[in-house]
Amino acid sequence: MPTISPSERIEGVVLVEPDVHVDPRGRFVETYRREWFPQGAEMVQANRSEKAAGSLAGLHYHRFQTDYFYALRGRARFGLCDLRRGSATEGATLVVELTGEHDGGLLVPPGVAHGFLAVTDVLVTYLVDHYYDPQDELGVAWDDPEIGLEWGIAEPVLSARDGANPRPTAIPPGLLPTAPGASAY
Repeated sequence: MPTISPSERIEGVVLVEPDVHVDPRGRFVETYRREWFPQGAEMVQANRSEKAAGSLAGLHYHRFQTDYFYALRGRARFGLCDLRRGSATEGATLVVELTGEHDGGLLVPPGVAHGFLAVTDVLVTYLVDHYYDPQDELGVAWDDPEIGLEWGIAEPVLSARDGANPRPTAIPPGLLPTAPGASAY
């Protein structure tokens, strides 16, 4: 049985340590199973991201989409911040490393900003529970001092989009996520 561990720092974030089966032919790992996340929606799209060492993707967030990340090769440092207004863990941060050498998955719910640094050249796959929607592709500054994520790099390689992401205080209220059952302030 895989180990499914809800994060103690950010509500709704789940870490997965799957079973690994090794024999003389190689290895087999079941990387995702719907029943591991009883509260989640069905995953409808799979994506692949390859990044060179020193590249940083994010911070991104979605108001409606859940992401499930899995590193297949290399080492990726994921940074997360709960942006959901009214969440029990609002403002909490978490840094998690996923590597191709030690199998593990990371489920990120809507409203939790997330990004990853390619500590080495890395290949990451991820599943999402909504088809791509440019209206739900939002971002926040990766280096915001109030978020305070420890990336371990001062000048990562960024896309133009990620380099232009706003500070949380500059995000219009209608684009800030709200925790389920909470009212926006």
